Amino acid sequence: MNSGALKGRRVVFGVSGGIAAYKALECVRLLTEGEAEVRVVMTPEATRFVAPLSFESLSYHPVAADWLDARGSGETHIQLSEWAEVVVVAPATANTIARLALGLADEVLSGTVLASEAPLVVCPAMNDRMFSHPQTEAHLASLRQRGAVVVEPAIGRLASGKTGIGRLASPERIVAAIGAVLNGRRNLEGLRVVVTAGGTREPLDPVRYVGNFSSGKMGRALAEVAAARGARVSLITTIPGASEEIDEVRVTTAQEMLEAVQRESAQADVLVMAAAVADYRPAEVASSKIRRTSKPLDLRLQPNVDILAAVGRRKGLFRVGFAAETSDVEPQAREKLKAKELDLIVANQVGVNGQGLGSDFNAVTIVSANGLVREVPRLTKWEVAERVWDAIHEARSAGR
Repeated sequence: MNSGALKGRRVVFGVSGGIAAYKALECVRLLTEGEAEVRVVMTPEATRFVAPLSFESLSYHPVAADWLDARGSGETHIQLSEWAEVVVVAPATANTIARLALGLADEVLSGTVLASEAPLVVCPAMNDRMFSHPQTEAHLASLRQRGAVVVEPAIGRLASGKTGIGRLASPERIVAAIGAVLNGRRNLEGLRVVVTAGGTREPLDPVRYVGNFSSGKMGRALAEVAAARGARVSLITTIPGASEEIDEVRVTTAQEMLEAVQRESAQADVLVMAAAVADYRPAEVASSKIRRTSKPLDLRLQPNVDILAAVGRRKGLFRVGFAAETSDVEPQAREKLKAKELDLIVANQVGVNGQGLGSDFNAVTIVSANGLVREVPRLTKWEVAERVWDAIHEARSAGR
């Protein structure tokens, strides 16, 4: 995530009594690595799963676990509630979620939440049957109505030995959501987003293909940032990964990507075409391996499908294109923006050492149909993705 998103920010991190409490240690580590100030609050049950000393070692501050143990002047939960810029509860058990929804304050964590006016981030973790119970759903709905951010649990192996929904979100996903909340970027709640990533591979024979150097890193960063901001994300990619909050659709060729984009974007609000789609494909695909000889191989190529042109404009769908250029970056971007009738285009110059294709860094020019032009200097691809989503949010808001 953005390396500076957490620096100096004040986080009260609440831990409730579930088996997933051990994962909270990694969350606290990531927060302090990001230079956030962290104070940990534990329910009495949580201390039976993880010793407070472990959290003190990672946060560099005493843990508040005793409801009646005041530190300094005044009550601990009041001090923490006034100090916090955000209050996080991870894991949030069904019992703790019920306490928070009903406004109970019978231990230090629920008391801190009730007294605080800071944003609340709730990360449920429990058995799948408990999570899907109507009462738990009602409690979570009540918290959302009051402005709480709920980081949805993942599907995975649970403490019962079953596999189902209820597994605590990964520490990386929780911390990314915290960063979005702290920086006022939790602005994609309720939106359906489709992102494409990676370079397509157009087969020449069963073992060879025509492709490009795209790593898919930019597209994946865009998808992960969108998810951290609250969107429901589908990532159509030629390079699969393991982002638990994202629905991944694996494709290989441009034609497969087109079919996936048409299907996934039918009900989408934003389409971001970050994939490097091969401009050409072999006119003929050999059914068996082409044998090597001493003679030159003549390869006939034909234009590939233009996915954005094929998808076309649709009311309610904000379309974003990407353009990799070797020169005249902004003029080329403007030309493609107009020709494809896009809402926004992101262009970058390829061939620059240390950024772009295959790198962890990028530098881009963002141009929107309503006149926005934004230069983004060389940053990590996550940070570039943050700037791109800022521009998308600004352009969508201006168009309403």
